[in-house]
Amino acid sequence: MQNRIMITGAGSGLGREIALRWAREGWQLALSDISDEGLQETLRLAREAGGDGFVQRCDVRDYSQLTAFAQACEQKLGGIDIIVNNADVASGGFFGELSLEDWDWQIAINLMGVVKGCKAFLPLIEASKGKIINIASMAALMQGPAMSNYNVAKAGVVALSESLLVELREQDIGVHVVCPSFFQTNLMDSFRGPTPAMKAQVGKLLESSPITASEIADYIHEQVGKGQFMILPHEQGRMAWQIKQKNPQLIYDEMATMADKMRAKAKRTPD
Repeated sequence: MQNRIMITGAGSGLGREIALRWAREGWQLALSDISDEGLQETLRLAREAGGDGFVQRCDVRDYSQLTAFAQACEQKLGGIDIIVNNADVASGGFFGELSLEDWDWQIAINLMGVVKGCKAFLPLIEASKGKIINIASMAALMQGPAMSNYNVAKAGVVALSESLLVELREQDIGVHVVCPSFFQTNLMDSFRGPTPAMKAQVGKLLESSPITASEIADYIHEQVGKGQFMILPHEQGRMAWQIKQKNPQLIYDEMATMADKMRAKAKRTPD
């Protein structure tokens, strides 16, 4: 370990907080995002926190941009020890309302962006015997209503991470998947859905979270250090996952009830 970490979606939110958490340990940071302004601000804050590194604009939908980013990590840092596939976008809407374009957009960024990040950086991680951290969501495990395309994309990230965990263990490469619940972030800036009412409902869930992105980054740092594969930062999320493992039908019934309430509320709320 030479203390070099790559983070996608590092221009704001959880990506920025992960960068700052590792910066406090003096790590070298390779930061990417589609927001140049956000990247520069993250790098400035990271240097204040005790880290250093470089930024490079990167759209995770474009594999050539990710391979170019990996090459930059090799040239500027001599390699990489941890990759954090964090870039994602929000979406919502009942299945019947979602267009196929909504599905393509969600899968391209939230699932294939992670696949491509792992693929582009695997040679560097193999060389350093480093770690892969993929950011999924509790949506991958609980499948809440009115977000089927998001649920599927994030469930794919969990399945990918499980596959990498077993395939890469022989090479001493650590794999971790993070499944946060709703938390305070700017994820709504990217939200795509069929109705303003749906966006408003999701926005309220984000605002009501008892935990911040900074606290989630601290928890990720701690659990990665312990070698934990599946990292569930929210206590309520951990409890819900335990319940679903023991009695999945109870969770399905609860989600169906939630769907009914959401439909009723959407009907009362003018678009």
